[in-house]
Amino acid sequence: MGRLSFDTTFLIDLQRERRKGQPGPACRFLDAHRSDSIEISSVVWGEYLEGFESVDDERIAKLQEALTVLVQTATTSRIYAALARKLRSDGLLIGSNDLWIGAASLEHAIPLVTKNAEHFRRLPGLRLIEY
Repeated sequence: MGRLSFDTTFLIDLQRERRKGQPGPACRFLDAHRSDSIEISSVVWGEYLEGFESVDDERIAKLQEALTVLVQTATTSRIYAALARKLRSDGLLIGSNDLWIGAASLEHAIPLVTKNAEHFRRLPGLRLIEY
């Protein structure tokens, strides 16, 4: 069993595919990795919850049972700061939330599953899995 971290886009794609009843790339990826542990950044969880009218939506509770939300720590903050400084000096800065997401994956040495590999590739040492 491995460990995986998903970005927000993955969770949104998964929700859309399930709502439409049409399995797509996110559903197929999840089916192929059923034995893996899902651990997402608290930033991803917050971005995902923003899309619901109520945080009491039953779909939220069901999904939350299947994953672990990684809390930001002082180590996450140090990784974030180092990444932000490096990318800013190189003229390659990405959005703050994506930096936090990448920092959490780096801190816990978990590959990040994403469709946005182009800008996440800017984060040195971050292992990416595209779906």
